[in-house]
Amino acid sequence: IQKLCDRVASSTLLDDRRDAVRALKSLSKKYRLEVGIQAMEHLIHVLQTDRSDSEIIGYALDTLYNVISNDLEEEEQEENSAKQVDDLGSQFTEIFIKQQENVTLLLTLVEEFDFHVRWPGVKLLTSLLKQQGPQVQQIILVSPMGVSRLMDLLADSREVIRNDGVLLLQQLTKSNAAIQKIVAFENAFERLLDIITEEGNSDGGIVVEDCLLLLQNLLKNNNSNQNFFKEGSYIQRMKPWFEVGDDNCGWSAQKVTNLHLMLQLVRVLVSPTNPPGATSSCQKAMFHCGLLQQLCTILMATGVPADILTETINTVSEVIRGCQTNQDYFASVNAPSNPPRPAIVVLLMSMVNERQPFVLRCAVLYCFQCFLYKNQKGQGEIVSTLLPSTIDATGNSVSAGQLLCGGLFSTDSLSNWCAAVALAHALQENATLKEQLLRVQLATSIGNPPVSLLQQCTNILSQGSKVQTRVGLLMLLCTWLSNCSIAVTHFLHNPANVPFLTGQIAENLGEEEQLVQGLCALLLGISIYYNDNSLENYRKEKLKQLIEKRIGRENFIEKLGFISKHELYSRAAQKPQPSFSSPDHMMFDHEFTKLVKELEGVISKAIYKSSEEDKKEEEVKKTLEQHDNIVTHYKKVIREQDQELEELKQRINTLTSQNEQLQATVTQQVSQIQQHKDQYNLLKVQLGKDTQHHNSHGDTLQMNGIQTEEVSKLREELEEWKNKHELLQGQLKEKDSVIEKLNSSQLEMGATEQSLQTSRFGGLEHSNELQKELEMLRTQIQLQSVEISKLQMENQKLQVMNTTADPMLGDSGATAATSSELEGQLEQEIRELKSQVKALSEEKESLKQQLDSSTSTVAILQDKNTKLQRELAESKKEQDDLLVLLADQDQTISAQKMKLKDFGVAVEDEDDTESGDQGDEDEDGDEDEQD
Repeated sequence: IQKLCDRVASSTLLDDRRDAVRALKSLSKKYRLEVGIQAMEHLIHVLQTDRSDSEIIGYALDTLYNVISNDLEEEEQEENSAKQVDDLGSQFTEIFIKQQENVTLLLTLVEEFDFHVRWPGVKLLTSLLKQQGPQVQQIILVSPMGVSRLMDLLADSREVIRNDGVLLLQQLTKSNAAIQKIVAFENAFERLLDIITEEGNSDGGIVVEDCLLLLQNLLKNNNSNQNFFKEGSYIQRMKPWFEVGDDNCGWSAQKVTNLHLMLQLVRVLVSPTNPPGATSSCQKAMFHCGLLQQLCTILMATGVPADILTETINTVSEVIRGCQTNQDYFASVNAPSNPPRPAIVVLLMSMVNERQPFVLRCAVLYCFQCFLYKNQKGQGEIVSTLLPSTIDATGNSVSAGQLLCGGLFSTDSLSNWCAAVALAHALQENATLKEQLLRVQLATSIGNPPVSLLQQCTNILSQGSKVQTRVGLLMLLCTWLSNCSIAVTHFLHNPANVPFLTGQIAENLGEEEQLVQGLCALLLGISIYYNDNSLENYRKEKLKQLIEKRIGRENFIEKLGFISKHELYSRAAQKPQPSFSSPDHMMFDHEFTKLVKELEGVISKAIYKSSEEDKKEEEVKKTLEQHDNIVTHYKKVIREQDQELEELKQRINTLTSQNEQLQATVTQQVSQIQQHKDQYNLLKVQLGKDTQHHNSHGDTLQMNGIQTEEVSKLREELEEWKNKHELLQGQLKEKDSVIEKLNSSQLEMGATEQSLQTSRFGGLEHSNELQKELEMLRTQIQLQSVEISKLQMENQKLQVMNTTADPMLGDSGATAATSSELEGQLEQEIRELKSQVKALSEEKESLKQQLDSSTSTVAILQDKNTKLQRELAESKKEQDDLLVLLADQDQTISAQKMKLKDFGVAVEDEDDTESGDQGDEDEDGDEDEQD
């Protein structure tokens, strides 16, 4: 070995050094100590200087592995020298890692793709971690990209390196949360789950087992990684692991191991020791992805190995523990029997069956406890199966309550203990059910009256049964009576109970009985502490005097302390799952240890208190109760106010959003109203222009055979003046005849002028009046003659215009087309105006309704709504004016048509006009084509 080391150190040729290292490798297995002492320094030097030659590097790494690793040597060494072997490997590891550069150099070599370098490098690094884990972990952690380099091993296409990489990461992640986080965030979960899937899930080989162990390292007691695993939706990928067929016989040992590790991995995520929030979120995720349903399928399947079934029950227990949704689902699971039975009933049948394996019975008890944990609904369902009103009288089906009672009073002490603890969990922190359970009556034998469940429990206690049975019953009674004064009163009402307890406590019994004495002291202390003094013979003060006389206060407190000092009490207090090495050690329940811790101190204080202190305490209690009632009342008021506040906040948010919407609607409506105003003003202007245009053309043109309004008026006035003229001419003739008659009568009466002076004067006056009247008539006739002449001239002009317009209508199709187009446009505009006015009125009504609703909903908008209503009223007024104007125009047009018809002018209706227009257009088109 010394010569080989000299050759390695001094040879200049690479081949010589390679041969020397190869020879050292062959000697390193048998002469491990000598090679390690003499060659380690030289081998490290080779790793530093000869990196270009992969072969010599591989030999050097293999040699160092043989020197440091204990795997090969342990097989050959005897048991008495195993410790020496461990020390040897640890010492060589310590020498190697003394220089941190050696580990950094090894990390660099592991990056090499060459198989002869990478594989031995991985094995050597794994061995270093086994020997000196924390030190090597720290070196790797501070090395740049140290952990990331090793993660690349999982992506190696060569399975040997990948599998050994998994083993390396197992050692690297042991008990180091910082490295576990780095590995997890380097996408380890994805890669490991892919490997498990590729290898066939639970049917895979030892590679699946290694991956599962690495996953456990990454997740156990690491809240950050558990949260990352959940949020990465990796829980959903666990569901296919638990798919089992109908035929579950003949499972290989490797499959059982794999499935066992898979179940443990699920339990790691929902462990009661995890933070409650993290556990709850994982439980919900397992329910939603169907993982819990898959586990329940295994639970009810046939042919599943016993250890897998036990671990599945434990896993289901922790998946449902404290999660109401999962507990409700579990309550609905039925076993595939005929008739179907609830899974809880089937499991309880196994728990109270003494032929079942002990670990399976413990698992079922744990499952029942987890089902009832913080589950008042489930507790009520279990207790209700014991109450007289709900017991199945037909006896066709057995209930959970009946099974628990059967186990409570069976001859098997383990069944007694399990049933008592299970029933205690049904009463845990539920005062209502404690009172209801007092109603349960049991038929002991034919002919005897039924006894209460409470009485039967005390009867069995007094019969001196096994210690395990009495411990279970005492735990049940302590849980039942705690924080329930009515139950305490029922217990004390039996005159045999208190003497039995004092007798048990006062005796000096063996070590086994000390535990029973401590529990009897606890039960008596609960009877004092929760006593409401309703029984005169068993008031608090009398019971304390009884303890002072029969037992002694110091002795009572000493016996009470036996419970918490017991070794089995300390074990049970550590974790919720009941785990006992043997049935004899099954004494305490985890939840009961909490109760003891809570009551031990207050009972000790209650025993030493005087009657005056008790009175003061009672007064304080009453004051506190009143205070609690006041606080509860105010809490209720505050809760109601909070609810009202939340409702008001929601209402404010709703109203705010409605307000915003209404403001947006109002803004939109204001803009629409402005648009409508603009359109209305525009239409108004257009209508005025059209009216002016119509009047200006009425004097010269006849539109579509209809004369203008002025022509018809002039013709009417002309006829009237003619009639007046004829009438005046007739009156003038009459006056002339009267004048002639007067003249003749004047000549005849000339001779008798003097005699008829008076008549003459009257005649002259009458004649003068007639002359004046005649002059007036003549002037009026002259004026009328002038006017008639003017009208005749105007009439002639109009007739001339008529005569000139008629040939135009007859000869010119274009002029007719133009006039028809003008009329069509006018009618179209009238129709559009009508439709727009109608639309405006409808929009006005809808706006008015919306504004009315907004004013009733939001008081802030009332001013704006008032202004808008005024504007709408003005708009309505203007629209009504427009409607009146349009109606007047329609009446004018219809009157014109009627008058023209009276004149004998042909007038076409709208339908005829439209068809005529179309015909004119066709004629125009034909004329254009001819042109």
